[in-house]
Amino acid sequence: MRREITAAYVVAGAAGGAVAIGLMELLSDHAAFPLMFVPFATSIVLVMGTPDAEPAQPRALVGGHLVSTLVGMLTLSIAGPSPWMAALAVGLAMVAMHATRTFHPPAGIDPLIVVAQAMPWSFLIAPVAAGALLLACFAWLWHNLVRREAWPARWW
Repeated sequence: MRREITAAYVVAGAAGGAVAIGLMELLSDHAAFPLMFVPFATSIVLVMGTPDAEPAQPRALVGGHLVSTLVGMLTLSIAGPSPWMAALAVGLAMVAMHATRTFHPPAGIDPLIVVAQAMPWSFLIAPVAAGALLLACFAWLWHNLVRREAWPARWW
């Protein structure tokens, strides 16, 4: 189903995006990872601004971040940190997301961060898994309660 793009639709998405970014910044201030290590800014823009898009659905949002980060972790474990391994990890993550039907373009930054910064395995849990799930919950609340439009189009 394609929605009509009205000014109210755009403003509601933008307001949700601003609130989500503000909450992400607030949470990152109190977490072990500074904002530059939280890979969700572009996910927020995608999920709040184009909620009907396939990459904005929960399977892609959560799965894409988990798959991409896992690829980065495996690449780091096997080859160590280097610019070329970070680039390879991004390419491999793209293939893995397509193969698992979890393609979420913003998640492509995750393996770059993991390999270039030699992130620990705990990065997969926090901020990645926790952040993706929190964003999915926020998007569901915002779209359904504030924006008053059904989201997601499909859960899985």
